[in-house]
Amino acid sequence: MKTRIGLLYGGKSAEHKVSMQTALAVTKALDFEKFEIYPIYITEEGEWVKGPQLGAPAENVKALEFSDNSNLPTPSFTPALFQAGGAESGKTLDVIFPLLHGPNGEDGTVQGLLELLNLPYVGNGVLASAAGMDKIVMKNVFAQAGLPQVDYVSALRTEWEKDSEKVYAQVEERLGYPCFVKPANLGSSVGISKASNKQELEEAFKEAFQFDRKIIIEQGVVAREIEIGVLGNDEPECSVVGEIVPKKDFYDYKAKYEDGDTAMIIPAEITDQQYADLKEMAITAFKALDCSGLVRADFFLTKDGQLLINEVNTMPGFTPFSMFPLLWKHTGVEYPQLIEKLVNLGIQRHAEKQKIKYTF
Repeated sequence: MKTRIGLLYGGKSAEHKVSMQTALAVTKALDFEKFEIYPIYITEEGEWVKGPQLGAPAENVKALEFSDNSNLPTPSFTPALFQAGGAESGKTLDVIFPLLHGPNGEDGTVQGLLELLNLPYVGNGVLASAAGMDKIVMKNVFAQAGLPQVDYVSALRTEWEKDSEKVYAQVEERLGYPCFVKPANLGSSVGISKASNKQELEEAFKEAFQFDRKIIIEQGVVAREIEIGVLGNDEPECSVVGEIVPKKDFYDYKAKYEDGDTAMIIPAEITDQQYADLKEMAITAFKALDCSGLVRADFFLTKDGQLLINEVNTMPGFTPFSMFPLLWKHTGVEYPQLIEKLVNLGIQRHAEKQKIKYTF
């Protein structure tokens, strides 16, 4: 019997387009002999629309965009979205695969909804998703877990609007230049700027605060950018290590998705001891956030050999040409296999949760 899988993609997020590319890639990799595939599209306005069952891979992103003609209020969410063939079929989808990046999808909101509906889903749960999305919370958790990282400060928009000079002074005194300014709750390098002086710092704050009410400012460090994939639930495993070599000053959105000239070196040239340390640190981070399914853990490797954790991504870029799938391909797990492993991990985690007693 085929597994009925719902692909959940799009989303009310600055990373909507990234999610669409991910969904397109997954439809091309799924085995239609093993899965019944039902697309569930969330528009940029937050409207939920269920498309017809896919009989073949989508030809392009446009084929995965649907409109709702039912005149339901936005968001047009109904439990029928998670039925195979509609509510009249009586068949619930076996598993949901959230292919959402950024807020309103990767941050625990959708995961909470699926938990309330008691539906199996792929990837991280509510806590890990929320903490992994919020860079400030994530770094505070990593500090508690004893993981080394660059120095950082955070700022709220209200603090900045009340006394911007005080906030700038804190950054200059604590971190100095250069530093990186980022929205706390966003990925894909959206809204990130490098500041090498006070004027650039002011512009960086304006840019970052467009995308979030709180931001994080990190001390600049001269280092290699090293990434590793983590896969599993309670007993996670690590992939080989990759290295990002941006031709620009840093790995921004344009470098990731538009220029196409950023080099990815897999496997990265590191020592056996550094690889062992990376795996240990990645799994420590995975468990500290109570992750499940998948994580891409990003590190800095300084010239003197020091490893610093930068962040984890609980729904990393997931096209066949993204770092996470490429890491696993070089580890011996092809893209279609990787998807099936993640689906199985989601179903296993849901089954494990059914053992929990909710009455006393």
